[in-house]
Amino acid sequence: MPSLPTLAFLQTFEAVVRHRSFALAAQEMNLTSSAVSHQIAKLEAVVGVALIDRTRLGAQATPAGALYLQRVAPALRTLESATRDLLAGQSRSLYVHSSPSFASLWLMPRLSAFAKAHPDISMHLSASPSHSVFAAGEVDVDIRYGQPQWPNLTVQLLFVEPVAPLCSPALAKRREIRSASDLLKAPLIQSTVSIVQWQDWFKTHASEIRPNGYALRFDRAQLALDAAAQGLGVALESMVMAQPYLADQRLVTLLPMKYAIKAQGHYAVYPAHHAQKPQVTAFLAWLQAETQKQKTITLGKN
Repeated sequence: MPSLPTLAFLQTFEAVVRHRSFALAAQEMNLTSSAVSHQIAKLEAVVGVALIDRTRLGAQATPAGALYLQRVAPALRTLESATRDLLAGQSRSLYVHSSPSFASLWLMPRLSAFAKAHPDISMHLSASPSHSVFAAGEVDVDIRYGQPQWPNLTVQLLFVEPVAPLCSPALAKRREIRSASDLLKAPLIQSTVSIVQWQDWFKTHASEIRPNGYALRFDRAQLALDAAAQGLGVALESMVMAQPYLADQRLVTLLPMKYAIKAQGHYAVYPAHHAQKPQVTAFLAWLQAETQKQKTITLGKN
């Protein structure tokens, strides 16, 4: 088994890269700059490659250093969280990760209800487009968006989402969209990560029509919805994610519901043994109840 670097060396390495400075890392670690340099040198000796470049812009990770930190950082965060929870006596901490738009548009508005129902559970919520690495001990439950191709994990569909053309009331009035072909006259907004693309929608509702281009492209549903609410174009988005915009009439549906495409995109994903944790069981039960309400609302709109 290869020699492993000490935890102190790894913490110092992470601090140097984060601050892009030996001096600032030294302040955080309560060390001298010389001691920080010494620890980085020892770490590089252990792993056998250069990890830090000193440039005129500051300390920067080498390509090997950046890749190494990408693998090491989750372990450092896990150790930090576990230690903090132990010291605080929190035996019922819950770690949830989510795709960004789901976290901000759907989960956050409902978290107060979960907190009220489970005041003894300390939730830690993170959001990014990358999936969590369960083997690294990062999270208990991951809310993922995409095609459910995640072997050896429990995968639960949250709800079926109607995906429909949405725009601001002013744009809807100005454009007078009455059919699928009329949409070609309007500026279209593309969500590049959506599982339902404009070409899928046109293929379903106007088989011989294809959009020539897009006015705007985004890699987040919330950005596409914000742009549509500003009158910048028509977004093809989930009416579940767009519910806050539809509720206050920042957005409206352009066509009858028969023009919506039903999609399955959001899933609760976790290793089966995580369900043995009481806090995970509580969260999954709450999530199921909330998504059942969503299903009722959605079905009511059909």
